[in-house]
Amino acid sequence: MKIAICDDEKEFRDLIRVYIEDYLNTKDILYTIDTFISGEKFLNETFPSEYSIIFLDINMEGMDGITTAKKIRERGINSYIVFVTAYIDYSLEGYKVGAVRYLLKNGYNLQVAMEECLDAILEKKRENNARKKFPFKEGQTEVLFAQILYIESKLHKLEFHILENEKIRIYTMYGTMNELEEELELYHFVRVHQSYLVNLQYIRQVSRYKVTLYDDETISIPKARYKEVQAVFVAYKGEI
Repeated sequence: MKIAICDDEKEFRDLIRVYIEDYLNTKDILYTIDTFISGEKFLNETFPSEYSIIFLDINMEGMDGITTAKKIRERGINSYIVFVTAYIDYSLEGYKVGAVRYLLKNGYNLQVAMEECLDAILEKKRENNARKKFPFKEGQTEVLFAQILYIESKLHKLEFHILENEKIRIYTMYGTMNELEEELELYHFVRVHQSYLVNLQYIRQVSRYKVTLYDDETISIPKARYKEVQAVFVAYKGEI
């Protein structure tokens, strides 16, 4: 596991590193941890996609953590982002970039919060490793559920929109949406429309009877489904 810590305060860079090391050592997980003093250095001097988890201080001089996170997502990078901050007034911005947690620097027990955060990420990584072979018209292909953005039903065929090497590819197969919905519900997919099954991790926002994905694509939600979809999305964000 490769982890990045980006914070302009050395005291907290070192403290966060120690807490992460203590946790991962008890789990017997191999890791490397790199530290950075600014968002600019992190983005310009590394390949951010190499990092499984990125800890970002929100209130850094120069490029702040929110801006750094947005630039990470603009590159199509799906690393786990954790904000470390002295303030908690950024929850909406955090949802937009898919932050998995906020850790308060001056919280009652930062180490306990860090352990809970890493527990949640490891559980999510386990879920994200779930995969299945599908009999696509393009050939049988093994797919990570976490790489599926959404599935669309079209004239008795299912179109899988799958993220591969930061590009979206479309695969097709025969099947029914009802069967897939039941199977993929355990992996955080939601039926936003009779014809669309969407991976919650790629939804940026649910509002005004539509879901907005991270690439700004929108999918409409029928009025009868809207409250249910919104509740599932809010619950998912609360879980992570």
